[in-house]
Amino acid sequence: MEKLRRILVTGVTGYVGSRLWKRLEAEGYALRLLARHPERLAGRVGPRTEVARGDVLDASSLESALAGVDAAYYLIHSMGSKKDFEQLDRRGAQNFAEAARRGGVRRIIYLGGLGHGDDLSPHLRSRQEVGEILRRSGVPTIEFRASIVIGAGSLSFELVRALVERLPVMITPRWVAVKAQPIAIDDLLEYLVQALTIPLEESRIFEIGGTDQVSYGDLMREYAHQRGLRRLMIPVPLLTPRLSSLWLGLVTPVYARIGRKLIDSIKNPTIVRDTTAWEVFPIRPCGMREAIARALADKSRDVESIWYDAYSSSGRTPRPIERQPKARLTDWRSCSVPVTAEQAFTPIRTIGGTTGWYAYNWLWRMRGFLDLLVGGVGMRRGRRSQDTIYVGDAID
Repeated sequence: MEKLRRILVTGVTGYVGSRLWKRLEAEGYALRLLARHPERLAGRVGPRTEVARGDVLDASSLESALAGVDAAYYLIHSMGSKKDFEQLDRRGAQNFAEAARRGGVRRIIYLGGLGHGDDLSPHLRSRQEVGEILRRSGVPTIEFRASIVIGAGSLSFELVRALVERLPVMITPRWVAVKAQPIAIDDLLEYLVQALTIPLEESRIFEIGGTDQVSYGDLMREYAHQRGLRRLMIPVPLLTPRLSSLWLGLVTPVYARIGRKLIDSIKNPTIVRDTTAWEVFPIRPCGMREAIARALADKSRDVESIWYDAYSSSGRTPRPIERQPKARLTDWRSCSVPVTAEQAFTPIRTIGGTTGWYAYNWLWRMRGFLDLLVGGVGMRRGRRSQDTIYVGDAID
């Protein structure tokens, strides 16, 4: 494929998207990032990267975003929305497909979900419907269908980590035994990057995964083994998806609505049946053990991105702060301390998380417990790094 002029990346605040655009920047590609709130990316992009304000649910915002673009990544889904996520996924894909066709985009690269048969969960069915909509646009489309993604900060890995770290004895529902073919985040990114340059005359679907076919139970046992933890799992097949999601909400950072949709998806085996990707791409994915080892190594450092960073996972769009300069009141206080500026800022930089707060930590914990009771995430959301504050981190 001839040299690409510019590449559009959507879903840039999500777990995969945020890692992908940084990888593409490092390889020297000229990028345009589509974001509903470009200010969230301020100071984080390279000199050759543009940020365009837009939303796939707003068709009028896509024309300028796709102008002059040769290839576009579609990494959006509405799993975290309280509304009908299938309808939102369909509408967003239709808007994007039409805008890409009119804008002369030469290829679309889409990350979907792996699954077979007619009895797919609503989540997986929606992911595959999005791929079909993009292919119908007439723009050659590469659809990757992936199973569980393993990496520090990914939803699946953080689910496993939270359960194994917190529960010495686990009552495991039936879905814990369903087979999947997890893929390491590094291997997934390699597929996405190489999809830019492979010869493509018509749309194609590639099923991708690691070398092992395992269950969530196997993932939890391997995680416990690598962490040196002894854990007992007791199968209880009577737990319904609703009860399972409530159970997850009490012990993990997963939102209740995300937990239910995730569990509904896990009921379907996600195994690679078509191995064409192995023939087309010079990539040899790693197995489960290495994927978990890599994730644990990354977890010991600052996590680059976390699944709940995405606005779609939060199920909300933050409202902009209304500023009224003419009515502003300012309360300015200062004091001198015999330390450097960096030392003085450390207590502010490390507030929250495992460090705690300046006073009344028990009240903060009580506040988190009350949040859990009404369906929130309580104090379990955490921070990417205890030493550095990032835009979007949960402090309280």
